[in-house]
Amino acid sequence: MSEIKIANKTIGEYSKSFVIAEAGVNHNGSIEMAKKLVNAAKEAGADAVKFQTFKTKNLVTKNAEKAEYQIKNSGEESQYEMIKRLELSDSEFEEIAKYAGDKGIIFLSSPFDTESVDLLDEMNIPAFKIASGEITNFPLLKHIAKKHRPVILSTGMSTIGEVEEALNLIEKYNDDIVLMHCLTNYPAKKEDANLKVIKTLEYAFKRPVGFSDHTSGIEMSVAAVAMGSCVIEKHFTIDKNLPGPDHKASLEPQELSEMVKAIRNVEKGLGNGIKKPTNDEIKIKKLVRKSIVAEKDIPKGSILTEEMLTIKRPGTGIEPKYLDELVGRELVEDVKKDDLLKWNQLK
Repeated sequence: MSEIKIANKTIGEYSKSFVIAEAGVNHNGSIEMAKKLVNAAKEAGADAVKFQTFKTKNLVTKNAEKAEYQIKNSGEESQYEMIKRLELSDSEFEEIAKYAGDKGIIFLSSPFDTESVDLLDEMNIPAFKIASGEITNFPLLKHIAKKHRPVILSTGMSTIGEVEEALNLIEKYNDDIVLMHCLTNYPAKKEDANLKVIKTLEYAFKRPVGFSDHTSGIEMSVAAVAMGSCVIEKHFTIDKNLPGPDHKASLEPQELSEMVKAIRNVEKGLGNGIKKPTNDEIKIKKLVRKSIVAEKDIPKGSILTEEMLTIKRPGTGIEPKYLDELVGRELVEDVKKDDLLKWNQLK
């Protein structure tokens, strides 16, 4: 599997998971709320905080329908009206990015049109995140790829063939790509999570793979890390009860913090894949393994039989796997009952 760098973070099989706190549009169009989200992401221990950059006029037609979850969470306004209300200006994004940098957290954003791509490129963003809905938007993918910055490509709603097509296009200009398994539903059902797709994408494309988690709770994100996910992206909000399309399906700051802690704890247990005893196990091994022991007093010159021997703790003598090699050997000194046999006692 290849590795890529985003800012000062390495993303790959043997690196810690890159945790993206997805603020999205949960700022509700307020730069002050956006800054609160940056603060919450930093305090939770996330590596990056991510927003969504778009020009409503370039993104959606005025009569476009809303998704069911958007209708439920944002009332009767049209999709155009809803998105327009959530749009931030160029200068506001520049201010948020600077604020994130001052706070010591990586700023990322998903662009939804070429104008937004150019803005983020001018801001020297360390990577582009491509939302699932854009995976077949080849003009946008090409425009992003030609900026020669790392790309995080979300694959929600797509087939593996569509993922391959998008990759083939991006790879013509840029090879620093992370794939994200994703379910584009808010919230997504846990039974639809299909985390084994992470391994499918790794095997098929030999690239770092992450998980953009839209299920409720933190279990699926933590499980994805255990399966080798290199990146975790999770929506969060200051308050789930705020009005807006994504708040209800987002984590609150304390939950985000708990997710990051759980991920870091799981990573401690993943190790390097080499099967060998730990230093603590080496100490315990002597106590709980067994050795070949004299079943009774055995005088010097005796030819050992199986009946003269037994197997007991501790494991500091001859290992039981050598029992057949001891039978038939002559003792060169007396051995008392319960003594551990030693190789230098045998002829």
